[in-house]
Amino acid sequence: MATIQIESQVSLDALLHGVEQLSTPDLERLTNQVLALRARRRAPSLPHREAELLQKINRGMPAELQTRLEYLSARRRAEALTPEEYQELLAVIDSIELQNAQRIAYLAELAELRAIPLRTLMTQLGIRPPAYA
Repeated sequence: MATIQIESQVSLDALLHGVEQLSTPDLERLTNQVLALRARRRAPSLPHREAELLQKINRGMPAELQTRLEYLSARRRAEALTPEEYQELLAVIDSIELQNAQRIAYLAELAELRAIPLRTLMTQLGIRPPAYA
């Protein structure tokens, strides 16, 4: 587990400076925990299934997958991608698309539980639809 050194009384700026010291995987884990904390504070009496869905909806892409996507995309833009890397890039994109589809399914289930349209739920959660929608 990563540790950061902070004072007992910490300003927001000092806290952010400490967070900057985290590795990307630790930052992702912290982000997920902060989002879960925010969800609990905003709606402390959510039914269990809604809270579970919100946690799944707010789960980010794994840092390793994001890093690999960025690397392979940069190689593609530089026209330096090997055929093996191209196949890996396609697999990474497929994985991301599957995660996005699962997220939409979670959003749809939550909208159904709350008996509201999906777009209304997305607005409430501050989730913008993709630009191509």
